[in-house]
Amino acid sequence: MAFVKMSKTVLKSLVKRPYTVKYPLGPRVYHGEVTRGSIAIKIEDCIFCGICQKKCPADALKVVKEDKSWEIDRLRCITCSACVEACPKKCLTMEKDYTKPMLAKKKEVYKKCTNTTP
Repeated sequence: MAFVKMSKTVLKSLVKRPYTVKYPLGPRVYHGEVTRGSIAIKIEDCIFCGICQKKCPADALKVVKEDKSWEIDRLRCITCSACVEACPKKCLTMEKDYTKPMLAKKKEVYKKCTNTTP
């Protein structure tokens, strides 16, 4: 019985085009929302609730409500998009661009500007 299942798979593979791309010869094609690149934030929309920090399995995020700051360690981030899905205000998005290479370990800190003009 296993031979029949395997035969079906082999015949399908012979008829269809390959699932992989020969990289130098063919360009990489992005398929919509499937590709994970890097996390981006719209700091103006953030309410600093800390849910993204709690949901991050790699402990790459740090949210400080008092300072109204949001921090990400790009080298720890595994781009699983758990924080993006958990954000109640949808201020986190998964961009298609990958993180740029770094020469030193550093964390990106985003702070919300509060204008106190009367």
